[in-house]
Amino acid sequence: MEEALAKEEISLTHLIGPKTKHTIHPDSLREIESRLTSLAKAGRNRLPHEIRFVTWTLKYNRTHWLTVTGMKSHWEPARVTAMLAPAFGFSNQADHRIIVKSKNVTAFRIDIEPGLGPFSPARPLHVLGHKIPVGTDRSVHAEFHLDGDKWKLGPAPIEEGSLVKRHNLQGPIDDAFMDSFIVVRPTGTAKHEAVQKWTTSELQHTVEQWRKQFRGDAIVKDDFAISEKDIASSNLILFGDPTSNSILAKIIGKLPIGWTDDTVRVGKRTFDAAHHAPVMIFPNPLNPERYVVLNSGFTYREFAYLNNARQVPKLPDWAVVDLRTPPDSLWPGKIVAADFFDESWNLKVQTESK
Repeated sequence: MEEALAKEEISLTHLIGPKTKHTIHPDSLREIESRLTSLAKAGRNRLPHEIRFVTWTLKYNRTHWLTVTGMKSHWEPARVTAMLAPAFGFSNQADHRIIVKSKNVTAFRIDIEPGLGPFSPARPLHVLGHKIPVGTDRSVHAEFHLDGDKWKLGPAPIEEGSLVKRHNLQGPIDDAFMDSFIVVRPTGTAKHEAVQKWTTSELQHTVEQWRKQFRGDAIVKDDFAISEKDIASSNLILFGDPTSNSILAKIIGKLPIGWTDDTVRVGKRTFDAAHHAPVMIFPNPLNPERYVVLNSGFTYREFAYLNNARQVPKLPDWAVVDLRTPPDSLWPGKIVAADFFDESWNLKVQTESK
């Protein structure tokens, strides 16, 4: 922890009790309680005048008055340093501003609550070359997006019908299980026996393990019973193949990974559909405000149950599974290809050419 923080130019406060195992030394306890008491007296800083924020995903995209709403590339660090100029004693017109520097960020939003803003409503606030009004209640609300190498006011424009990764619609597979979801059971028979056997087993595994690990019963419905209300309100976890699952059959042509009777196609790469199957997450073509997931529950398996430090996503946005290797405590089969989609939910160029 000290080494990681040092790379960010942060010094870790670290109290070490002598000859102490998995407990707290009495001397350390007194020092810890004293420091926590002092912190409690100070209370939470509701408006920090300097923010240094790093995130790797738009799932966790907010700190205090700053929200990152767009990234150039997920799973690379997006960094923002933002400072309120009045904190440093500036008083002239040009320094009535918020200073923002960023890396791997394409859009962000500033929200300072009423009563908290240190800026005067009597003059404009300068942010990235733009003048932003300050509310008479001293609130500040402004959104910015990157256009080429220039920052512009307003949210990033999105063409009608196009997709973009955003908060709560950014993957990976496990994200679908952090909101309302329905496991969709196929009522038909898969084209290939191996796929039929594997998808049936993985559906059962998902339902059983959800109960054991999350102490709840997953909602399971047959494919023909899925209603418009279900599509509007829930992420759909589809098991089966386009032959066995009627919902999957409706949307397969609108997914970036192809799946026919003969092949599973990822860009220019093909896999024999007789003993391969895709798992993936994608905005539901029937309702792009929700996810659809193919043939996967949460992606950590029995090996991770021994220690909650292991209970993190094990697969990215998509993977191809070779069913000739049986599922085990780590994987649903042999993972022969896997990657994230890009920021527009397309296959990455390097993925297509492998």
